[in-house]
Amino acid sequence: MDAHSIDTHDSVKLFFAKPLISVIFESGEQRNQRLYGAEGFVALASRQIFRTGINKMPHTPYPDSYYAASANPAPRREVLSDNIQTDVCVIGAGYTGLSTALFLLEQGFRVVVLEAAKVGFGASGRNGGQIVNSYSRDIDTVERSAGPDAARLIGAMAFEGARIIRERVTRYGIDCDLKNGGVFAAFNARQMHHLEAQKALWERYGYDQLEMLDHNSIRNVVACDRYSGGMLDHGGGHIHPLNLALGEAAAVESLGGIIYEQSPALRIDRGDSPRVHTTSGQVSAKFVVVAGNAYLGNLVPELAAKSMPCGTQVIATEPLGDELAASLLPQDYCVEDCNYLLDYFRLSADKRLIYGGGVVYGARDPADIDSIIRTKMLKTFPQLQGIKTEFAWTGNFLLTLSRMPQVGRIGDNIYYSQGCSGHGVTYTHLAGKIIAEALRGQAERFDAFANLPHYPFPGGQQFSAPLSALGALYYSLRDRIGF
Repeated sequence: MDAHSIDTHDSVKLFFAKPLISVIFESGEQRNQRLYGAEGFVALASRQIFRTGINKMPHTPYPDSYYAASANPAPRREVLSDNIQTDVCVIGAGYTGLSTALFLLEQGFRVVVLEAAKVGFGASGRNGGQIVNSYSRDIDTVERSAGPDAARLIGAMAFEGARIIRERVTRYGIDCDLKNGGVFAAFNARQMHHLEAQKALWERYGYDQLEMLDHNSIRNVVACDRYSGGMLDHGGGHIHPLNLALGEAAAVESLGGIIYEQSPALRIDRGDSPRVHTTSGQVSAKFVVVAGNAYLGNLVPELAAKSMPCGTQVIATEPLGDELAASLLPQDYCVEDCNYLLDYFRLSADKRLIYGGGVVYGARDPADIDSIIRTKMLKTFPQLQGIKTEFAWTGNFLLTLSRMPQVGRIGDNIYYSQGCSGHGVTYTHLAGKIIAEALRGQAERFDAFANLPHYPFPGGQQFSAPLSALGALYYSLRDRIGF
């Protein structure tokens, strides 16, 4: 679900999102699923976008995903049932909230984290598990839209998130199946040209971990005849995302931080001493950090107006065995292709293929995830025809119109970061660091993101999903014809 920018007109890029919508291009019965069911775009256009929230779902369990089934043991955490005080109250125990809490605790702050469900319940515990550098819009877009000074700061941070993940894994002994190496796979000469430009751009900002792959070289990386070449990022990689979140939560608690689960934030009293209310308690703090992303609901209305939750789909096969797994991905790199409607895949530690490739604007769950994603998987690996799918799940990420994260303050003491737009594994870890810096009075890097412009989606909440879907359909057609 991570993505990278494509060289298109800026006026078009502003309005149409890059991650996938699930548009099915098969014939027969599958064609009827093309726009996720009979409703299609017409019904999407006529209905209110579902602003995902879980504040009405007490004792929410993890979804039935491979990650939840293979999660490391974790303690049962209490529900907040008292009125307490702390230095910083963090709303959300996903990567953004956990990274923020960990950096603040390391600097001596007292921190309480409120989680509406369980640690890593949202995108942090459901994503494709790929460590992809930069942002959903690459640094050249920042250069054009925000100028050289902002690009200098934001570009310098583009590769920091991956380093933070590795440092956390090492420092706190987090068992999350970390593997190095990620591949961008190109279908044609146009996409190869884009990768060459991306390599030059990243190298201009000091990143030297990229290697171009020709047609023969990429066959040594992925057993697929579809790709004409690609680019290997030695600084990329993949992880078990839920176990990373659980390990970071354990690190937070080892430093004295407190995490309350099943404790959704229902209201924030703003002012000099903000107070966060839950169903059965409240937290008074000097600062509040809002890190709920796609699962925030309407807790902060001014943030909901400039973002849209989107659902993405992933499957995991039965274990393939060492021989078959090694034949598919000999170096055990993760892979994402260069299409606008991109597919992404990798091996798990127990040699399953984890394959993703669908997004629904507005976060509506498709009826049959397996049939949608399995079709994509078999196009890439037809040798898996007889292999069973054991897990299929969906999760939501938060999309912004600019495709860059929304970062800022509300008043002097409420901070937020959201809207990774499908590119959150690395950025969220960086976000925690720059929020912690800002709370300590060192806000230059925080403000570089906070000063980026953000706009509401065209059509408002009612029509933003179908308009974004139409834009994605346009780009998917470009990919199909190689334009």
